Amino acid sequence: MTNIATVLKSEIARVARKEVRTQTLGLKKAVASYRTEIAALKRRASELEQQLRRHAKARAAPAEAATASEAKLRFTAKGLASQRKRLGLSAHDCGLLVGSSGQSVYNWEDGSARPRARNLQAIAALRTMGKKEAAARLAALRESGGR
Repeated sequence: MTNIATVLKSEIARVARKEVRTQTLGLKKAVASYRTEIAALKRRASELEQQLRRHAKARAAPAEAATASEAKLRFTAKGLASQRKRLGLSAHDCGLLVGSSGQSVYNWEDGSARPRARNLQAIAALRTMGKKEAAARLAALRESGGR
């Protein structure tokens, strides 16, 4: 009797192993494909990170050059006010010359805002300008339909 019991037990174990093997075979294939996908996604993510770093470096270089040129151009609110007074310009007229609005000029002089790089270039040009030249440029801007 014990012989039949051991044979039956071993047969049940064999059938169970066979059944488990067939059940896990699909899971093993799925896991292998998921691992392949994950590896491909990791490679893609690292490539994109490298591209991002390259682009960040490329964008940082011109930005550093712009800040270097800005560093050469000093701006003080008091200095702009004195230049405007020296040239006898209203805030609106000064804004026309530097490519901005009169309100922006007031904000710059008040210290509540800072001019952009393109405006800094024009403000720096005001320093070398005389009253007659400023009046001539204003007249030209008004004739051409400036603000």
